[in-house]
Amino acid sequence: MNLTIRKIVMSGILGAVSILLGVTGLGFIPVPTPAGHATIMHVPAILGGVLEGPIVGLLTGAIFGIFSFLRATSPLFTDPLVAIFPRLFIGVTAYYTFAATKRFNPILAYILAGVVGTATNTILVLGMATVRGFLPASVAVSVGVLHGVPEIIVAAILVVVLCKGIQRVRGIHGNEAEEVKEDL
Repeated sequence: MNLTIRKIVMSGILGAVSILLGVTGLGFIPVPTPAGHATIMHVPAILGGVLEGPIVGLLTGAIFGIFSFLRATSPLFTDPLVAIFPRLFIGVTAYYTFAATKRFNPILAYILAGVVGTATNTILVLGMATVRGFLPASVAVSVGVLHGVPEIIVAAILVVVLCKGIQRVRGIHGNEAEEVKEDL
């Protein structure tokens, strides 16, 4: 495990963004479904995995899960096996999806990472809630479809837009750094 200062800082920044989305309510996008909203609080964990690797994705997901646990308004999220444990895998699965597909088409890889990271969150949280006895399987499936589909769509779009923007900024700053070195 190569845990650099950069990875720790990126985990903290992305975790803080996830917390900010939750505290301000900005992490809940209104959608025209019975669910009423799609959450994007898991997107920083996906970005952490895609942009910085599985460790950053795991750490960012852990911060999101701990926040969810500490701010629980539903009994199922007072159980750390429902609130925290599944969130550890969001950025990890997003990273491996992106890594396996980026050589074919980077945009498609971003989309797939968003889809897989979101599906990981939805399936594992609802699956654990079912295993722990908080929800019957039929309710978990209904909630998964009503919440999961809009969240997958929103996350896929956000991951593409944000990753492309961040990569563009990184490219610009990378070139400027090289120009500065040459000037010296």
